Amino acid sequence: MNKLLSTSIKEVSQKIYDGAVRPSEICRASIKLTSLVKPLNAYITVTSDVAGKQASDADARQRQNSLLGQLDGIPIAIKDNYCVKEKPTTCASRMLANFSPAYDATVYERLRKQGVVLMGKTNLDEFAMGSGTVDSFYGPTKNLWGSEMLSEFYSCERDGPSVTTWQPHERDAWRIAGGSSGGSAVAVATGTCYAALGSDTGGSTRNPASYCGLIGLKPTYGLVSRYGLIPLLNSMDVPGILARTVDDSILILNAIAGTDPADPTTVQREYTPINLPETINVSNLRIGIPKEYGVQGISEEIQACWQEVSRHLEEAGASVVPVSLPHTDYSIVCYSVLNRCDVASNLACYDGIEYGHRADEWSSAHEMYKKTRSEGFNDVVKGRILVGNYFLLAENYQEYYVKAMKIRRLITQDFDVLWNNNIDLLLTPTTLTEAPIYNEFTQLDNQTQCLIQDHCTQPANMAGLPAINVPIKLSRKGLPLSLQLIAPLFHEQRLLTVAKWIEQTMRFPRLELKNSCLLE
Repeated sequence: MNKLLSTSIKEVSQKIYDGAVRPSEICRASIKLTSLVKPLNAYITVTSDVAGKQASDADARQRQNSLLGQLDGIPIAIKDNYCVKEKPTTCASRMLANFSPAYDATVYERLRKQGVVLMGKTNLDEFAMGSGTVDSFYGPTKNLWGSEMLSEFYSCERDGPSVTTWQPHERDAWRIAGGSSGGSAVAVATGTCYAALGSDTGGSTRNPASYCGLIGLKPTYGLVSRYGLIPLLNSMDVPGILARTVDDSILILNAIAGTDPADPTTVQREYTPINLPETINVSNLRIGIPKEYGVQGISEEIQACWQEVSRHLEEAGASVVPVSLPHTDYSIVCYSVLNRCDVASNLACYDGIEYGHRADEWSSAHEMYKKTRSEGFNDVVKGRILVGNYFLLAENYQEYYVKAMKIRRLITQDFDVLWNNNIDLLLTPTTLTEAPIYNEFTQLDNQTQCLIQDHCTQPANMAGLPAINVPIKLSRKGLPLSLQLIAPLFHEQRLLTVAKWIEQTMRFPRLELKNSCLLE
């Protein structure tokens, strides 16, 4: 069972179809593993009751030879900003600590109909506002990599740099998981589920995937429904997928993508499921290397990874060419303005009357409203609301919001120029370094860290483009190093094909649970 929890969806699904293992056995082992890795704080809610019922139903379908597909009986997790009927959906905030929606998000509904087993709702930065999963009402999520649990419960499947051992004097020097979908990333990395949904507004799926050694897929805006995803920035939010392999991410994407009548922003055309060829040829591709992504602060090891993968692509016959995206440096500032404007608007409904936490204040409706919002949101959220309202004042609207929208158009046009000049994909860093130590990461405030962490990931959201994080190798300290691919709109097939080629070429070491971890 330890080996099964560490493998891919494709492999464990075959075991289920062959009758070699029951979905309920996998579910029980996954639930036990969630308790063993609980100190990492990946989950806000473990839905063992739901998982048990869904696994039992999958058992019955297995006995009747009527399994629903490759996802039937497969444990997955969902970031806690997606609605799941009658289960807590908190957005990692006190404001929604007691909120249980009356409906399922479309992405979960589609996965449920494929027979998945829901392990739980995962931790995030409050209302997805952060890049470390350190600003949650339920406490920070800790990265498996660099933790004492890594050497205690896991081993690498092939030789590589030795994993950093846990030193007593470093007990507070754990590594961040990345954010804001850090809980989903750690849930997959630890083996408690085979894949997880995150959300991606400025890099919130790809960033934790980078730090946790996972595939992190951000589809094209509009390809996947946002219905039931509690919004951060409506025009950039995209459901993201965290998985161990490219093939696993494709299975999840094929299950959730496509038009949704409940979400008018989804593309109004039939989705064609993605199938990758057995043999991948990259010799006909032109890969752009944008100079603006080689910014100050990029580590020598990330730079070396970037050059190494570029060299492998050239050796395989691809044309690797330098390109420019001249408005990249404005993207983060532009995003900061648009983000805060949407936050001020989207969070206005949390007043303690219709939605959310209600303060114990009865002197007047105004005082109750004021105290409710003061208690319900953390300082990061309150700061963004205040700044967003300032940007939206009549006297400031043109200077901030309208100007930011114009810059967004320029950023989008930068990408269009490259695609029109026959650039097929872009290869960039995802993050500038390996996963930072928590104490060092928190020396800078939330906004400053987002400016740093989102530099390479955010422009793709600005233009609505599909992008994917691919883990490359381990650093000298035994931590994941990753790169990002960006493709034109709706070119997921091309994006995932090249990601699979890189995955096969670089062979990032996979973790496997030790036999002593679970009693079989």
